Amino acid sequence: MGVGVDWDDLRSFLAIAREGTLSAAARRLGVQQSTMGRRLAALEAKAGVRLLERTPHGFRLTSAGEAARTEVERMEDAAQAAERAVSGRDARLEGIVRLTTVSDFASGILMQALADLAQRYPGILVELITDDRTLSLAAREADLAIRLARPKGQLLLGRRIGEVSFGIYASAAYLAERDAQALPGGDGVGHRLILTRDENGSYPEIDALAAMAPRAEVALRTDSRASQLAAALAGLGVVVLGHHVAVDTDLVRLDAPPLPAREIWLVQHEDTRNVPRIRAVAEALANRMRAAAPLFLGQE
Repeated sequence: MGVGVDWDDLRSFLAIAREGTLSAAARRLGVQQSTMGRRLAALEAKAGVRLLERTPHGFRLTSAGEAARTEVERMEDAAQAAERAVSGRDARLEGIVRLTTVSDFASGILMQALADLAQRYPGILVELITDDRTLSLAAREADLAIRLARPKGQLLLGRRIGEVSFGIYASAAYLAERDAQALPGGDGVGHRLILTRDENGSYPEIDALAAMAPRAEVALRTDSRASQLAAALAGLGVVVLGHHVAVDTDLVRLDAPPLPAREIWLVQHEDTRNVPRIRAVAEALANRMRAAAPLFLGQE
């Protein structure tokens, strides 16, 4: 960024990069949408390069924009650090923490953790981003991530906070119309399976069901865990679910050999390890997840 660049223009650029649209960015900063557009145009004119390109799905960073975002976020961090030093906000643990996890993962348990956090630290605002894409912690798309795999990356800090076990479930109405003993004891003839669209090994527990019943029909393929659950409840077929998902439903758990389990990891970038508000959120999440271990393991 060159000399003479307005900080409001930089803040607007950062908001658009994070939110993806002018309208959402304008709401975030409390200004008019037209103002966001003017600020972005002014910044790009001064920079002499396109920083954001418009796509059918919103704005996307160009390569120059990616580099600029890193620098602007450093400026933002420095400004926030200075503000905290002046106001003492770190002692009061205030500010925004962006948390990302795959959609529909343990929402009840997460909300309990956030309720505990809000009661203890009312000044911390958590922005929960539920997305099946893996958001970048290095690019500051999120501050914390809950992932079902060990993190990769030298600058990422991860700690294992639990394990998810899975079972095979179906509705009572579905099983009443079929030979419940044919799965998994047989080869799946007469059964219908609810599977994922991803067949590259990303869901080993679902791959195990497909291998267990090679002659079963496929009733539905969807990457949405919520849709898989809804399909099973509707009697569409047999599904693999985390025990914590099925516990409050009327689904019947089928006897089956153990399915591959998944580790739960809490991940952050090493640059944020000493940021008090992020550390407070991380501890609240880790404590609640560990307390819920029997639920995740199907022991409740």
